[in-house]
Amino acid sequence: MKITGIICEYNPFHNGHLYHIRETRNNGATHIVAVMSGNFVQRGDTAIMDKIDRARLAVRSGADLVIELPVQYCLSSAENFARGAVYLLDSLGPVQEISFGSECGDVEKLKKALATVELTAREHDDEIRQIMEKGYTYPRALSSVIKGTDPEMADIISSPNNLLAIEYMRALKIFSSSMEPFTVKRVCAPHDGTEAVNSFASASFIREQLFADNNAEEIGEYTTSIWRDAVAEAMRNGNIASLSRLERIMLYKLRSTTVEEIAQISDVGQGLENRIYGARMAGSLDELLFTVKTKRYTMARIRRIMLSLLIGITKEDMKNLPSYGRILAFNERGREILAQAKDKTKIPYASSIAKLSQLNDTAERFAELEIRASDLYGLALETITSAQKDYRAKIMIDME
Repeated sequence: MKITGIICEYNPFHNGHLYHIRETRNNGATHIVAVMSGNFVQRGDTAIMDKIDRARLAVRSGADLVIELPVQYCLSSAENFARGAVYLLDSLGPVQEISFGSECGDVEKLKKALATVELTAREHDDEIRQIMEKGYTYPRALSSVIKGTDPEMADIISSPNNLLAIEYMRALKIFSSSMEPFTVKRVCAPHDGTEAVNSFASASFIREQLFADNNAEEIGEYTTSIWRDAVAEAMRNGNIASLSRLERIMLYKLRSTTVEEIAQISDVGQGLENRIYGARMAGSLDELLFTVKTKRYTMARIRRIMLSLLIGITKEDMKNLPSYGRILAFNERGREILAQAKDKTKIPYASSIAKLSQLNDTAERFAELEIRASDLYGLALETITSAQKDYRAKIMIDME
C-alpha cells in the first residue's frame, strides 16, 4: 500500500490532470489523497463549480480521498498555498509521497533550485529589494538576481509550475516531513496556455471556452466524459460561478471600508492599502483592478486581496496552520487511507464542519471563514443558493 498526496484545484479537471494521476499510479501509488481548493482558487477567482461537486468528480477521476484546503490558503501566495496543503497531507499520517506537476520534470533540479532560491534570498536581499523598488514582483526580482549567476536555475524558477513545486518542497523541509517528492513533467499545453495542443488544454483555456460558447460540448475533447457531462448539467441548472457576478458587492465593500481596515487584510503590505483605497471611485471591477495593478502587484494578487476583504481574511488568520482537515469525498480506497491514518493524525479529520468548528477557537475561526466564503460563492452563481450551505453539505461516498 503506497499512499500519495496530490494538491489540486480541478477548475475544471482536464486531460493533463488525468495524465498526472496515471503517472502517479505508474510510479507505484495504490491510494491517492487530494488536497483540493474549495470554492475560491489561487488565481483570485471563483471555482467554476461548487467544491462538493468537484470533490465528487475528483473521486470518480482517480483520487480516493479529497480534503478541502481552507479558503485563506486558497486565496494566498504560492508559498502559503503550498504550506497549508502540504501540512494537511503531512498531518494525515500515512502519506508517503507528494506528487506534483512541473515544467522541468526533475526533482533533483527542483531541489537545487530551492537551495539556490534560499541562498540568494539570504545573500542578495538588498539587491532584490532594489529591483522591487523599481516596481517588480519578488519572484521577478529574485529571478533577475539568480540569472546573473545561474541562468539554468533562473529559467526553472521563472515557470509557474516549477515555482509552485519549489514551494511544495520548501514546505516539506519546513515541516521535516517524511513524504518524498515526485514530479510529473507537464505535457503539451503550458500553464494558462491560450491554445490547445492535441487533446491537452490548460484550465484557463477551458474556462474561456466555456464562458465564450456557453456550451460544455466544446470542452469534451480536453476532459473526461464524466466532467463534460457534469459541467453541462451545472450550466443548465445555473450552477456555474463567475467572479463578475460579485462585481457590485466588491465595489460596495471597497467604498465602505477604511484604509486602516484594508491594511489588516492578508497579503496587503508596503503601502498597497493606500493604492487600493484610492481605487474606491472605480465604476467597474475591471477599472478597480487596472487602477491598482502595477508590475509589482499582479492582477491575481489584487483579486485575492479583494476576495479576502469580502470574506474578512486578515493577516492574523495566516498565522495559524489548519487545525483540522475537512473531508469532502472518498471511495473504498479512501476509507482504507482513513483506516491507516487512525491514531496517526496530528489534527482531526472529519466531514462535518459544524463538529470541526467546536474543536477550539482556531477551528471555530477557520470554519467561520469557510462558511462566509461559501455564502459569498452562492452569490456568484447564476442561480443564487441559500446561505450556510456548508452546514448542510453531504459528502460524497463512492463505493462503486
